[in-house]
Amino acid sequence: MAGLSTELEDVTEVEYRQLRLERVVLASVWTEGSLTDAENGLRELAALAETAGSTVLDGVLQRRQKPDPGTFLGRGKAQELADIVAAEGADTVICDGELAPGQRRALEDIVKVKVIDRTALILDIFAQHAKSREGKAQVELAQLQYLLPRLRGWGESMSRQAGGRVAGGEGIGSRGPGETKIELDRRRINTKIAKLKREIKEMKTGRDTMRAHRRAGDVPSVAIAGYTNAGKSSILNRLTGAGVLVQNQLFATLDPTVRRAETLSGRIYTLSDTVGFVRSLPHQLVEAFRSTLEEVAGSDLLLHVVDGSHPDPEGQISAVREVFAEVGGDAIKEIIVVNKADAADPEVLDRLRRHEKHCIVVSARTGAGIDELRALVEAELPQPEQPVTVLLPYDRGDLVSRLHRDGEVVSEEHTGTGTLIHALVHPALQGELQEFAVPAETAAATAATSARA
Repeated sequence: MAGLSTELEDVTEVEYRQLRLERVVLASVWTEGSLTDAENGLRELAALAETAGSTVLDGVLQRRQKPDPGTFLGRGKAQELADIVAAEGADTVICDGELAPGQRRALEDIVKVKVIDRTALILDIFAQHAKSREGKAQVELAQLQYLLPRLRGWGESMSRQAGGRVAGGEGIGSRGPGETKIELDRRRINTKIAKLKREIKEMKTGRDTMRAHRRAGDVPSVAIAGYTNAGKSSILNRLTGAGVLVQNQLFATLDPTVRRAETLSGRIYTLSDTVGFVRSLPHQLVEAFRSTLEEVAGSDLLLHVVDGSHPDPEGQISAVREVFAEVGGDAIKEIIVVNKADAADPEVLDRLRRHEKHCIVVSARTGAGIDELRALVEAELPQPEQPVTVLLPYDRGDLVSRLHRDGEVVSEEHTGTGTLIHALVHPALQGELQEFAVPAETAAATAATSARA
């Protein structure tokens, strides 16, 4: 498949790239689904490769019932790939799948250049985009977990056995089966993994504390999640004016962003922008980013952003929901937000509206549908349920204001001793109003006295 380059506009802005971009050829095995699905998967791999900092030269797609256990591709197709690599002058082959260590070595022996798989490619992109301390630790943990089973030795050159002057002059008494280099590397990696897990657990405690603080104040939380490059950060900016980085690039957002937002009626809630998902997201990343993805599981409402202009939006929705199920986010109330309506096919938008119960079509670029989205978010946020009747002194206007902002005022009456309010509130606010609570009979008598006066 020629012409796979997606020509990202900001491809030169990706960090850590070399002076000359790496030249790559893609390889994919089509085992299920239609040819269109397979080609869409290869184009997504091309976009990932360009985001990582490479130039896509060509691609090979093979139809098989399952990948070859020896070389991933069949022997003939692997040789065809080697001819393409030689003709194009490529540096690297990227396979659309997770390769076993033996498959990678066997394919490298045939194509004579470096071979990496989809998992290693995504890990590399994450490493480039991680900015926060927690993000860097999570990416390093995922990389080490990926590397551990792929360590390999080269016979005697990997040995750390002592003996005679050549081995350092230790001499008699020091010869024998010392620790080989591969064993030493494996031990060091396991030690580092344990240390990173402890650090991430400590950082998770801080994140949980902040989340609990918001819960204590009965501040509803809304999470924005979805496929990478679907426009999640653009929608966050539209709803809050947060000024979060927006790029036409996969995984431009890696570190989660939490911003304060306000409904049309003035009610406060938080909006969390999370890392984007992708088809066949490496399980190492899901595990490493579990504490971050819990922002989704702990929210009251989920805005699932979908790229309406993508060739397979339904496939994107399925891929994201698979990850939600792994972190316990599949039980959250969900709104499908179909973005990029200005570039989408109207038939695709109609199809999504029919198939998804809770669906709204917007364009973050033009602003179309954003006001309707704000209204829908306000309607779907959890509503206060505890009924209270309070008589607030006239010098406690702050509590009156909070009742209007955080609760639902049923009736309000000004009496001779204060403001009599019937309202529905959250449990935390109910506790604060306890000292001003009045029985229903007293409230009725106060209201009657006020009416006579």
